[in-house]
Amino acid sequence: MQNTFRIISLSVLLIIVAGCGTNKHSSNQKTTIYNDNAYTLKIKTDTLFNSQQRICLLAFHKNSLNQYTIDIAYNEVDLEKTSQMASNSNAFAAINGGFFNMDAGGSVTYFEINDSVIGKTRDPKLKWGVSDRIINGAIVFTKENKLKIESANTEKFYAKSKKESFVLFTGPLLISNSKLQSLPDMGFANKRHPRTCLGITKDSIIFVTIDGRSKQASGMSLYQAQEYLLGLGCIDAINLDGGGSTTMWIKNKGLVNIPSDKNGERPVANALLILESHTQDRN
Repeated sequence: MQNTFRIISLSVLLIIVAGCGTNKHSSNQKTTIYNDNAYTLKIKTDTLFNSQQRICLLAFHKNSLNQYTIDIAYNEVDLEKTSQMASNSNAFAAINGGFFNMDAGGSVTYFEINDSVIGKTRDPKLKWGVSDRIINGAIVFTKENKLKIESANTEKFYAKSKKESFVLFTGPLLISNSKLQSLPDMGFANKRHPRTCLGITKDSIIFVTIDGRSKQASGMSLYQAQEYLLGLGCIDAINLDGGGSTTMWIKNKGLVNIPSDKNGERPVANALLILESHTQDRN
């Protein structure tokens, strides 16, 4: 069984490298394999989209959800760094989560965990509210340990449903059933920024951070991020909060990307975690 998982892991790695080749990457890549099911790939290139790019991928096989689980750490009133939330939860790895109120803390999109509604979508007209042209998708982790990226149902639908361990509204939805989704014609989508994304391929789940706002990392528009994720083989993919929030952390490694804020890692309201099966306590 162990050798089988090793073959699967390397096969997924080859898919990702092949995707990089399709997008005309240079060969400056660093791979770390943590076990038979999880690894990171750090990429630096000056040829992708005719720009400097610095990308971190964390992938693990879908079949390893008996070894790992996906969870959310959150703080309703204060902001906290992704690394701190991950460390407090004894997580294996983490990326920053959804959009949030930078003044008062808390999610500004619908968020529920263990059938309890933690936050509802903030009016886009209010400060820190996000346009519904952006927030059109949902990350859902079911009580059967299945991760789904989908077009968001109504908040009332998820509040009544008892099938989900957690639901987080975010967006835009980038890829659905291997098809690129329409994106809003606005600066948020058209301009290059740091991005945090979540993708699902045939065999794996991929956490993605794309650095930006520096000479070494230009960032991507959402159209470019779509194309890149499709090249990785993503069947479904979604955008999370990006910009200065973009963060990837791994246990015993610390931050593996370089956040763009001048003060370093930005405190956020929630973070997606990968927990090992024996450490599933929530914040």
